[in-house]
Amino acid sequence: MDIGSFTDLDVYKQGRIFRNEMFELTKKFPKEEKYTLTNQLVRASRSITANIAEGYGRYHYQENIQYCRISRGSLSECYDHLICAYDCKYIDEETLTEFKEKIDRVGQLLNGYIRYLQKKKNE
Repeated sequence: MDIGSFTDLDVYKQGRIFRNEMFELTKKFPKEEKYTLTNQLVRASRSITANIAEGYGRYHYQENIQYCRISRGSLSECYDHLICAYDCKYIDEETLTEFKEKIDRVGQLLNGYIRYLQKKKNE
């Protein structure tokens, strides 16, 4: 497969799906969370794909790797916010588990992409 854009990357595609699911989930949160937890979750999920895109646009392996690491941090941040949503009883355990699996999947793809970039950098 020819990669012509960051939008062709599987990690970006899965991150985009996750971001959209996060946005839909937060619509169900109480209105008083609009500028707090909802905002934090939406921003962190957007950061996942935004950093993949920015790293891709840098055209240097090391910079791309660094942006992917930032993206991975945003993915972990999303999980922490989801735990908070669970603790506040905005989501149930099943939803938390479902999103943890999605986070793990995107994380696996990010780690694979980072390994690929490190290999290319060392060639």
